[in-house]
This record gives sequence, C-alpha cells and structure tokens, in this order.
Amino acid sequence: MTGRALRSSRLRIGTTIFAAALLALSASARADDTVNLSLTLKNHQFDPAEVHAPPDKKIAIHVKNLNDIVSEFESSDLHFEKIVPVGSEVTIYVHPLQPGRYNFYDDFHHATQGYLVVP
Repeated sequence: MTGRALRSSRLRIGTTIFAAALLALSASARADDTVNLSLTLKNHQFDPAEVHAPPDKKIAIHVKNLNDIVSEFESSDLHFEKIVPVGSEVTIYVHPLQPGRYNFYDDFHHATQGYLVVP
C-alpha cells in the first residue's frame, strides 16, 4: 500500500470513528432529556399527590405500590393504564406535554387521585 493510500485509509477510519462517537453522544443526549418522576402508592394515597414536569420533555413516571392490595395506575387525560402489583414498581412513559394539569388515579380506588402539572 502506498503512503497516499495508507493516509486515505486512516482518514476513512478516523471519520467513521468520529461519526460513531457523534451518534452515540446524540443518543445519550436524547436519553438525558427524559424527566424522571417518582410516585409511591401507600395507604391508598399517592405520595406526592402532585408532581411537576417541564413542557415538551418526555416523562418517565415510576410508581411503586406499597399498599397491601394491587392498584391500577390510570389516567384518562394521559391515555394510559397499568396494573401495579403489591410491592412492585412500574414505569409509564408519557410523550412531551403542553402546559396543563393532568389527573391520574388508582382505578381500583377512585378516591386515590393525583396530578401531573406542566407549567
């Protein structure tokens, strides 16, 4: 291989590695944009009863059930429902939202209510 071909080959390899690194950083930045919120169900109440998230960000809501019976984490406003077994934790992903106040509840115990507030 000539010197010129060797330099060209090294340049292609370097460019490929650089492009792969940029792609990995971009994916990492997108993952970091997710807002993580945590809720606990205990004594048939959400703790906290109100959580906040910024607008236009993907949201991950982690819900842990410390009740002695199964719960169903649900929101008509946000279009999801998920069974949360006793002693378990589930994660619900919510697409970016516009400002508003979004209700969620335990469908098996309608008195158990909470809100996601997007200012």
